Amino acid sequence: MGQQLTPIARNLLVINLIVFALQELFRIDFPLLFGLRYFESEHFRVWQIMTYMFVHANFFHFASNMLGLLVFGPLIEMTIGSRRFLSYYMLCGMGAGILNYTVMYGEVQLQRQAVNAFQNNPSEEAFVQYLAAYEKDKYNKAVDKFNDYIEANGLPASVELVKEMLYFKIKESHTVGASGAIFGILIAIFLLFPNIELMLLFLPVPIKAKYLIGFYMIFEIYSGLGYAGMSNVAHFAHLGGALIGFLLIKYWRVRRQY
Repeated sequence: MGQQLTPIARNLLVINLIVFALQELFRIDFPLLFGLRYFESEHFRVWQIMTYMFVHANFFHFASNMLGLLVFGPLIEMTIGSRRFLSYYMLCGMGAGILNYTVMYGEVQLQRQAVNAFQNNPSEEAFVQYLAAYEKDKYNKAVDKFNDYIEANGLPASVELVKEMLYFKIKESHTVGASGAIFGILIAIFLLFPNIELMLLFLPVPIKAKYLIGFYMIFEIYSGLGYAGMSNVAHFAHLGGALIGFLLIKYWRVRRQY
């Protein structure tokens, strides 16, 4: 499946490889320049909605996405055509970024309300509750340190601290990677080739695509809602890419192949 490397898939692989090589060899901060920043950040630029999908956080992130493109991309490109495949890939990637930041917008608004509520009625207990609800990573790692800081500097310092946390989140949060576009490709496999048998490296048992990818999508929803614990994975970006892919395949009326 997908053993013949098609033109668009090949070019996308080459572009991603060049960007990652430059990033690693010359230590260029591509995430700062081209990663998708929150629209209120001073680092946000309009072009990031396209460029972010060609930047990756580390080798595993890069390799896993490119493996998905290499294995599944050519099959979808041969099915829908090269020109349409390029549009499909880019639209899935951009849709992933938009959905991810739509969700983040809602989160930021809720966090702003929580900051205002805490500012109006600060207390050590309320501060701990705020950390547990909106800064879980800091709560788990350094809640005692924060409490010591408040005891030493007083409750007004805690108000400034929560404001700084929110500002930092808005300023520095960013999304990188081709995962949204790859999930668009995966949903195309799910829709067009549901009975193709796939095998995981750690589980060499053939599983039909409709079961494996279907389970993967359910897991992404489960993880995106926070039930799988904290992570830096943009689950809603994955789901956004899959959603746009689903809508495009249906809109283009591409028939199931197998």
